[in-house]
Amino acid sequence: MLIELNYAWILLFVHAVLAIISASHALLFKHDPRAALGWIAVCLAYPFIGPIMYYLFGINRLQTRAHCLKGAPIKRLKIGYERSDNPDTETNNSISKSSSNRINQPTLKDSLTRSLARSSAAVTHRPLVEDNTLNTFFNGDSAYAAMLAAINQARHTICMMSYIFDTNHTGRTFIDALAAAQARGVEVRVLLDGIGELYSFPFAGQLLKKRGMQVARFIPPRLIPPSIHINLRNHRKLLIVDASIGFTGGMNIGDRHLRKQKNNRKGISDLHFQLSGPIITQLLEVFDEDWSFANGKKSYNSNKNKQPIKIPAQPVKSNAICRVVTDGPNEDLGKLTMIISGAVALARKRVSIMTPYFLPPPTLVSALRAASLRGVDVSIILPEKSNQPLAHWATRNMLWELLQFGVHIYYQPAPFSHSKLMLIDEDYAHIGSANIDARSLRLNFELVVEIFDREFNAKMAKHFQQIKKISTEETLFNVDNRSLPARIRDAIAGLFSPYL
Repeated sequence: MLIELNYAWILLFVHAVLAIISASHALLFKHDPRAALGWIAVCLAYPFIGPIMYYLFGINRLQTRAHCLKGAPIKRLKIGYERSDNPDTETNNSISKSSSNRINQPTLKDSLTRSLARSSAAVTHRPLVEDNTLNTFFNGDSAYAAMLAAINQARHTICMMSYIFDTNHTGRTFIDALAAAQARGVEVRVLLDGIGELYSFPFAGQLLKKRGMQVARFIPPRLIPPSIHINLRNHRKLLIVDASIGFTGGMNIGDRHLRKQKNNRKGISDLHFQLSGPIITQLLEVFDEDWSFANGKKSYNSNKNKQPIKIPAQPVKSNAICRVVTDGPNEDLGKLTMIISGAVALARKRVSIMTPYFLPPPTLVSALRAASLRGVDVSIILPEKSNQPLAHWATRNMLWELLQFGVHIYYQPAPFSHSKLMLIDEDYAHIGSANIDARSLRLNFELVVEIFDREFNAKMAKHFQQIKKISTEETLFNVDNRSLPARIRDAIAGLFSPYL
């Protein structure tokens, strides 16, 4: 009896030590007080299991690893705070000065665009680049055809990353095209997300490796050593050919994006974009950083000693001024939220948002309400039927916060729309992979391109209005008069909104 009692005290002491250490770490390093309180409760209330869960799921090791790869000093306790990179004052000043010089050009005379450009420069630490061309694809049929054409004409390098890479007909077509490029001497690198790859079997990485291509997986799950970052995913979609033509947007690789295919009931609508010009350099830098992160090696750019190759593609001619914005749970944490909230705060005429998942942080909710109150036309298009019911219910639970302040919410009819787009007034646009929810704005690695171009903005505004005409506007009356079971369901889903 005495021995059993001693064992109990020993176990209690060990748990107390582990719980205090893990709870203290959550208290000091968690940015969100709700997350900190939740993890503290878990660590203290669940013997051994709580501290283990916090070690596996609660600690953000990505900032530390990113610092190591860049040769930067490690933050205190070897684990950084959950916050974005904070350059010193001298760096900030130099960025602001260079940005001011860059934006003093005829196409950015308007005070709104100058303000947007300056604030984004301070957040992203990237310059604006002009003389870019853009082309828009409204379905996977046209987007995949252009992407495959570029791959088939590649002469030097192909860099590709995708969150989901299905191995159905479309996926196999891409694998064959990449293998053919590899066979004719093109250097092919494919980066797959460690969880997104598991959506399809056989896994795309296995098929690509069998064909002799370089493949890397972004934070794949493993038990030894433990690495189960289920929530921290690389959601970026990117294809760069010969360092001269690029594709990005919301489309993964798979049959699900083929709208014209017969009997494809699961076909979804989406937006994807082709870019060329100096912006390709910034896109390539993002790929190289992610590739290096996945391989655990310092970044290299295999294209730096090669002259860009002119692909005989025919994008829409324009003089778009662009900049890449990256967001993720590393040094980029919170940057996209700051830029979007700042853009909404500066809007004078309209804010148009199209997104498949809409669970905005409180700061963005406040910015949208304030914009509507000062007379800005704030319109948000969501899918009528979501492929993620839990996220849809959670959105229903918070819509009253916007509707009562005059924000217009529209539901787009089937098929499910996976499109991501934001337009501010006549000059500013966002395209890319990010949704307006906690997963994209806090947990995922995302890529967005901000565009200063009236012609492009007008084209996308026309598309937005076309979708708006066939959509159904939501009302505060409908939201307030949901049945009690629906309200309870939506409220429960809302409890999980920080993780959806």
